[in-house]
Amino acid sequence: MRSVLLIRHGQASFRAADYDRLSELGEEQSRRLGTWLAATSPTPDLVAVGPRQRHLRTAELCLQTAGIDRPLLHLDGLDEVDHEELLARLRPDLAAPDALRTELKQSPDPYRAFQQLFSAAIARWIAGAHDNDYTLTWSQFRDRAMATLKVLADQDAKTIWAFTSGGPIAVLTNAVIEAPVEQTFKLSWPLVNTSLTRLRMGKHAPSLITYNTWPHLERIEDRHLITHR
Repeated sequence: MRSVLLIRHGQASFRAADYDRLSELGEEQSRRLGTWLAATSPTPDLVAVGPRQRHLRTAELCLQTAGIDRPLLHLDGLDEVDHEELLARLRPDLAAPDALRTELKQSPDPYRAFQQLFSAAIARWIAGAHDNDYTLTWSQFRDRAMATLKVLADQDAKTIWAFTSGGPIAVLTNAVIEAPVEQTFKLSWPLVNTSLTRLRMGKHAPSLITYNTWPHLERIEDRHLITHR
């Protein structure tokens, strides 16, 4: 069976100046994942990684812990949506440096406040009525993710690990299960950091085997490692 294992990055530095850097908890999640994969999964023939630092660092820590040395295939199609641009188009006042962090600090629940803002920004983006506002439209983002899956499917590799973000995972999962396109990001919101989504690459079309699993974090004493941001 040929498969692509879509791996969401570890926890990033939410509310920090450099969001793209893994938090200490995100680094621990990545190491736990490497330990679990080394014990349960075949060594990948190919490892692909998105362009963000959080993608690369998650891959580095996971592979190092698993004892795997592979060259990395860098693919822009594994990139996440530009949340800063989407939020600035929804709320131009959030385009200023540190404006978002300042607003979230004023909320008693910054995570919920961010989710509400981001959900509204995604809805505006997907609606398509303001495509000229965006560097990358929703259709272009989705097409890029789908093209990247084809790139991976065309590789001479039986087992592929791809380190990416929630957006591409949601796009590919939504397409494989043939769910309504406008509901794509309902598959992104529940994704856990370093969660695993596995696609089987069939002769005619891919199929979904598992979605958003985190067996490396399932022990009761590890529940503090389960995060979504």
